[in-house]
Amino acid sequence: MKSVVNDFSIHVATVNGSGSQTANNVLLRSIMQMGVPVSGKNLFPSNIAGLPTWFTIRVNEDGYIARHARNDVLVVMNPETAATDVASMGPGSLIIANDAIKFPDVPADRTVYRVPMAKLMEPITNDVKLRRLVVNMIYVGIAGQLLGIEQAEVEKALHAQLGKKPKALALNAAAVKAGYDFAAENPLAIPFRVERRDLTGGKILIDGNTAAALGSMFAGVTVVAWYPITPSSSLIEALIGYLERYRRDEKTGKATFAVVQAEDEIAAIGNVLGANWAGARAMTATSGPGISLMAEFFGYGYYAEIPAVVWDIQRVGPSTGLPTRTMQGDLSFAWGLSHGDTSFPVLLPGSVTECFEFAGTAFDLAERLQSPLLVLSDLDIGMNNWMSEPFEYPTKPWDRGKVLDEAALEKIGQFQRYGDVDGDGIPWRTLPGNRNWKGTYFTRGSGHDELARYTENTEAYVRGMDRLKKKMENARALMPQPELLETPGADVGLIAYGSSHWAVLEARDLLAKQGVKASYLRVRALPLAHSVHEFARKYARVYVVEQNRDGQLREKLLTEVPDAAARVQSVLHYDGLPIDAQSVVDGVLAHEGRTVTEGATR
Repeated sequence: MKSVVNDFSIHVATVNGSGSQTANNVLLRSIMQMGVPVSGKNLFPSNIAGLPTWFTIRVNEDGYIARHARNDVLVVMNPETAATDVASMGPGSLIIANDAIKFPDVPADRTVYRVPMAKLMEPITNDVKLRRLVVNMIYVGIAGQLLGIEQAEVEKALHAQLGKKPKALALNAAAVKAGYDFAAENPLAIPFRVERRDLTGGKILIDGNTAAALGSMFAGVTVVAWYPITPSSSLIEALIGYLERYRRDEKTGKATFAVVQAEDEIAAIGNVLGANWAGARAMTATSGPGISLMAEFFGYGYYAEIPAVVWDIQRVGPSTGLPTRTMQGDLSFAWGLSHGDTSFPVLLPGSVTECFEFAGTAFDLAERLQSPLLVLSDLDIGMNNWMSEPFEYPTKPWDRGKVLDEAALEKIGQFQRYGDVDGDGIPWRTLPGNRNWKGTYFTRGSGHDELARYTENTEAYVRGMDRLKKKMENARALMPQPELLETPGADVGLIAYGSSHWAVLEARDLLAKQGVKASYLRVRALPLAHSVHEFARKYARVYVVEQNRDGQLREKLLTEVPDAAARVQSVLHYDGLPIDAQSVVDGVLAHEGRTVTEGATR
């Protein structure tokens, strides 16, 4: 039997609301504590409880953390999906099953390990409800013993999860021990093993929404208006927790922030624009349907030139779509949101670290550009746990943009709220509370001239719109620049953004084994930097990898670089599951007129 060490996926099939999330996170954390890189993907239904849910842990000591297309170890805890779950497992796989669950016989080249979980739970508790919740820890112990996950690390991870709840901790620890003991008494020779390494020292596990919330607090947010929507709600919920803890006056205990749960997304963005106009740093978080409702206010913010930060944690659309699945389907909509001629700065974080860092960048750019700005994360980054280096404490001063205070107003002859006095397309602004009368102006979403006076003069309108376009053109140099991984001798280029990054990194290595050398450019913002144009023109064949049906980034790129149309193709993935490296490899090789060589990937 060939040994497979630190390179496999564990797929747990359970029922939503059964308490399995704690068990799965204990498994994930235990492996990471053994020094082995991991990632966790949670696939859950859009109802509250009762429907199937799956959790996949990828173990890979080479550091590949994208979803893997193949699962090696299956834990069967849901009778409704058992037959399908088992049938999806390939040759050589291990199936750990609650013996109360029936499913068809499997081929002899798969291994089934049945566990009498109900019997193992009998001495632990008589409470039927608790048994249903705690039984998940049985499979943690079983998997730990069979796969070589050290029991001490599982106990440490369990304490991290439940240390503040001693009764729950004791019950769950007993279930873990029961699983370990049963598997020790009923050993099974399997190829999959976790062996201790030293590859995760100092790293943390965190989801992108929590990282974004932490970054927003450091960035000085003081006003938050929101309406709950999956998968963005946990971002604001985490932010509320941080603000309550760190943003209350030490002497009085009074909040130095305001969080408003608005009646809908329209009210939320209206509140955010009003607070930013008044000089606060204000934000909201939503998903695609919420962005749709905010469109008219976005146009107002664009034309009246008011900063705002909006996090769009993308999910599958259109309409309600698949609310608990991931996608990159809002790119085109976000860029041109609202009616008329508009365009908005868009940030595209590709990691939890960038979710943290881009939170501050978003406020700086929104105020520098005096425009609503969108940060496009997605459910995969936002709600799944990712391994990361600890975040660096921000030391860069906030950029409040071109704001005139009373002293500055004294030095100028006339204040032109919407005039381009510096040549960069960005006007100067004043904030309420400025006592110099020169700084007064009307903020309006209807026609206005450089002095903010109402007008329907066509020439004034054209001047204003041309300046707004100039401002966004100049923003190319202000936005986070693309990251380039260049391969000497490559004649193929890969372009991707957001959560697709991790699958593309792995796919690039797999393609090299197939004899396809590829350079890789990760886009981090719109408007596109000029270096993206240059990359598209440099290589004979360029493949834009994205998680939507219509190739939205490719379409945007080709509007700016039409001469590259013949060489730029799409590699698309839009089934709602996080993209995997093999899908990227298959897509590229199909365009290359080749098929994957057998044995090139495990």
